[in-house]
Amino acid sequence: MSETVTTYNPATGDKLDHYHLLSEEDAKAAVDRAHEAYLTWRTTSFDLRAKLLNSLADLMESRSDDLVNLMTKEMGKIASQGKQEVELCAEICRYTAEHGEEFLEDENKVFEGGRAVISYQPIGVILGIQPWNFPLYQVIRYSVSNIMAGNTTVLKHARNVFGMAVAIQQLYEDAGFPKNVYQSLLIDGETANSLINHDSVRGVTFTGSDEVGKQVAKEAASLSKKTVMELGSNDAFLVLEDADIDHAVKMCIQGRVINNGETCVAAKRFVVVDAVYDEFREKFVAQCKKLKMGDPTKEDTDLGPMARKDLRDDLHDQVMESVNAGATLTLGGEMPDSDGYFYPITILEDVEPGMPAYDDELFGPVASLIRVRDDQQAMRVANDSRYGLGGGIFSQDTDKALRLAKDEFDTGMVNINGYNLAKPNLPFGGVKDSGYGREHGGFGIREFVNIKSIMVAE
Repeated sequence: MSETVTTYNPATGDKLDHYHLLSEEDAKAAVDRAHEAYLTWRTTSFDLRAKLLNSLADLMESRSDDLVNLMTKEMGKIASQGKQEVELCAEICRYTAEHGEEFLEDENKVFEGGRAVISYQPIGVILGIQPWNFPLYQVIRYSVSNIMAGNTTVLKHARNVFGMAVAIQQLYEDAGFPKNVYQSLLIDGETANSLINHDSVRGVTFTGSDEVGKQVAKEAASLSKKTVMELGSNDAFLVLEDADIDHAVKMCIQGRVINNGETCVAAKRFVVVDAVYDEFREKFVAQCKKLKMGDPTKEDTDLGPMARKDLRDDLHDQVMESVNAGATLTLGGEMPDSDGYFYPITILEDVEPGMPAYDDELFGPVASLIRVRDDQQAMRVANDSRYGLGGGIFSQDTDKALRLAKDEFDTGMVNINGYNLAKPNLPFGGVKDSGYGREHGGFGIREFVNIKSIMVAE
C-alpha cells in the first residue's frame, strides 16, 4: 500500500482530503511518458504552443473562484490575494505566448571564413520541485516557459497543496495540451530526488529553502544536469532620511504581511536611519496594530493563518530565540489561543547579527526593525546577509536610490519607493544563498534550452 497524505485547512485545522503517493517505479514511468511526449511536442510550432497557452490563461480565469477557494482552504491564502495570483498566472501565459518565439529566434553571426546560426533548442523533461506558498504561480512560472520552449515538465508539489497539483494538471489537459506534456506527480522528496537521476530528466528547477536547495543542486551537479535555484531570503528595505515616511510605512507593511508573511521576496528587515527611526517606528507599530487577523475568506481580513502548524511553531521559536539573545519584542509574539495556525503580526527591535531575526529567513508575519546611523550604514546592513533575492529603498531622491540599487545592493531585485512581486516581463531571481538562474522576462525561457552554434564555412 502506498503512503497516504492528508491535507488540512490551516484556518481551522480540519482535514480536507487524502491523496496516495506514487511509488518510485510509478514516478519513473511518468517521466518516461513525459519523454515520449517531448519527442513529439518539441516538433510543434510556436503558434500552436501560443494558442494553447492562451487557452490555459482563459481557463484559469474562468475557474478563478474554484482555484482561489482551493488556495484558501489548503494554505490559508487570503481570497483577494488568491485572485491576484490567478490573474498573474494568466498574464504569464499570455506574455509567454506573445513573446516566446522572439526570445527563441535564431541569431545570425559571422566569423572569419564563414557564418553561423545560434539556435535555441529544447532539451527534454524538466523536473520542477515547488513549494506551497504560491501554489499556482510557482508551478505556472516554471512550466509555462519550458513548455513554450518545447520541453515537457513533471512537478513535485508540496504535500499540503496536493489538491492544487491535481487541479493544475487538469487545467493543462482541459486547455488542450497533449497528455504528459505537463504532469503533477504526487511524490515525496525522496522520490523526487531519485528522479534527478532519471536519464530523461535534463534539468531541475527548485524553489524552497537554501538548505534543501543546495542538496538538490549538488545531486543534479553530480550528473552534469543544470539547475535553477530560488532559495528564499531575508530582504532588507531601507528607509533613508529623505523618505516619505507615511508612504514607506504603508508599503513596508504591505511587503511584510502579503501572503500572510510567507513570501520569499517579502520585506523582512527594515533598516531605518536614525534621523527618521522614531517617526517610522511609531507609525509602523500603530498601523500594524490595526491589521485584522482572521478568516482568510473574509474581505476585511489582512492576515490569515500560516500554512502549517510546524511552520508556525518554527517561526515562534525564531522569535523567542531572538528575544532571548537581546531583541526587544515590541508587538505580538504570542501564540493565539484559537483554532487554526494563526500567528500575530510581530515586531522585533534591537535586532543584531547572531539573531535569527537578523541572519535567517523568518517566513511569517514578523518584522525586524534595525536602527542605523546613515545611508552608508543602511546599505552595509542590507548587504550583511547570506541571502540576496530582493530588497527595497525609500527615498525621495530617486536618482540616488537608483544608484544605490544598481551599484551597491547585492540582490537580484530591488524595489524603489514601492513593493512589487513578480512581473511577467521582468527577470525574477537572486544571488548568494538565494540561488541562481532567472524566471520570467525572456530569461526563464532560455534557462533550459540548448544554445547551439552551427558554423557554415564559406
